[in-house]
This record gives sequence, C-alpha cells and structure tokens, in this order.
Amino acid sequence: MEICKSLMIGISLGLVAGAAAAQDYPAKDVTMIVPWSAGGGTDTIARSLVSQAETCFGANINVVNKTGAVGAIGMGATSTARSDGYTVGLVTFNLSTYGLLGQADLSYGDFDLIQLINQSPGAITVAANSEWETLDDLMKYTQENPGVVTVGHAGTGGAWHLSAATLAKKYDASFNYVPFDGSANVRTALLGNHVAVATTGIDEMKQLLEAGEVRILAVNALERADAFPDVPTVSEAGYAIEAPVYDWRGLAAPKGIDDAVKAKITAGFKACFESENFQALAKEKGLPLVYKDPAEFETFLADMETSLGAAIADLGIGK
Repeated sequence: MEICKSLMIGISLGLVAGAAAAQDYPAKDVTMIVPWSAGGGTDTIARSLVSQAETCFGANINVVNKTGAVGAIGMGATSTARSDGYTVGLVTFNLSTYGLLGQADLSYGDFDLIQLINQSPGAITVAANSEWETLDDLMKYTQENPGVVTVGHAGTGGAWHLSAATLAKKYDASFNYVPFDGSANVRTALLGNHVAVATTGIDEMKQLLEAGEVRILAVNALERADAFPDVPTVSEAGYAIEAPVYDWRGLAAPKGIDDAVKAKITAGFKACFESENFQALAKEKGLPLVYKDPAEFETFLADMETSLGAAIADLGIGK
C-alpha cells in the first residue's frame, strides 16, 4: 500500500514538474544542430530561420554545425540529445535514404517531427568559362566520353547525387561523381576547377550566378524556378525527366519531448517561418519554401521513403 502511495506521489510530482517546465519554456537558449557545413544551403536556411528567434520563439537559437557521414553525424546527435526541448536539429533528404543505402540506422521515426521547411529542385551548373554552353552540349560530350566529366555533389545517395544520376541513367551518360561534405564545398571545387560540373540545389547557386561566376545549364524540375526564370528545365533543354528528385529540409527534435513543450516548439518555429524577415530572406536567396505541420511532415516522409526505394533500386546503389 505504501509502495503504491509513493508511486502515485512520484507520478504526481513528475506531472507537476513537467507542467512547470512547459509553462516556463523556453527558459534558456536553444541549440539547433545543422548536419552540413557552414555556408551551404541547409546552413543558410537554418541561420535565416532563427535570425530573429528572440522575437518569434522567445529565446536565442544558437546554430551548431556537426558534419560528417553524409549528414548522419549531425542528425544522429539530434536524435540522441536530451528530450527537454533545448536541442532541435535540421533534418534533410538524406534521412530518407540512410536505411535504403545502408549508410546509417536512422530514420524519421527516431525523432519528434516539428515541420517541413522547404523543397528545392536540383540544378546542373558549370563555371562561367566552361566549354559547355547548354545541357545538350554537356550530355553529348559525356555520352561520347564516358566517365571523364567530374560531377561534384554533397554526398553519395543524397538528393543532388540522385538527381544527376537519374538524368544520366535515362540518357546513357556516364559521369564521374565526386562527393563533398556539403554544397558549399562543391561550389568551391567548381570555381577552383577541381570538378567540371556541380549538382546542387538551384538556390545554392544564386549568388554565384548573379556574380557571373557560373552558368546554370538546367533545373531538374517540371517547371522553371520562380527565382530563376531564365534557366530552362531539363525537359526544355531536351532531356525530360518524369519524376525529378527534389531535396527537402525540415526540423525535428529528440524523441519523447513533453507534449506541451513540443506544442510551444512547433508554434515558435512556425512563427519564425511565417515572419516577414524569413520570408523576405528566402525570396532574396531563391529558397522555395513549403510548410507542413508535424502530422503532414510525417506523411510526407513515409511517402518519400516509398518512392525513393524504387529509384535507388533502379540505380543499383542500394544496400
């Protein structure tokens, strides 16, 4: 009887402590783990989203880059952090492929999902002084010289690797793929002539395009990107793809966060997403935004794994 009474008292105290924690949240700064290098598209979105966190979230949010293992180091660090609401992380496309590729024992089910932030189409880009003026020029050269053209991407099995590989497979082109730890490093390699072609999110090439340092040959999407009206789609360039691979980025937290705290986190980040500042920054940088709440985000990720499974199997790069 005494044991039952003690147990009930313990549960009651726990509930009271949880309610108090939720009421006070956020009582200190929050850490956001970004699994890709500083300066890349994911890092840019993260820092733009939380640039006015004190106003829209109620606390400062400090971005920490933890890179490596095709993003699994950073996403893994988020999944194993304390579930107290003071660590959140950017999760990206690679989370949908780790299991399919045998790269890491990590999936969306290991997190409390917060929101989808954006979906980006891929771009095929060369340096401004490249010999290839059009996608057709590049594809014909690659078909005639298999394995010669180096293509930099942000990780094996990532969105941009799959985007370029799907295009190459359909049109019998053979690229020499070179992985980097994030698209910022891909851009550097392209400008330094260490790779001949870059496959990245089209938004990640906006500044270099405006500076006249690169030429985007095509966007791997069904429609032209709003921020890049002069860049043709792969279909318009003569190389149609029925189901292009799109990148995505979202927010997640360690599994098991108190429901009341999670509700505050969700509302706070939604306010940051909807803020005039973030919307303006996204437009300026050419970031295509898409919001989905936790339930919608979960459905999206379940569907993503199903569709990518077929693509990866077709390319022969699965586990």
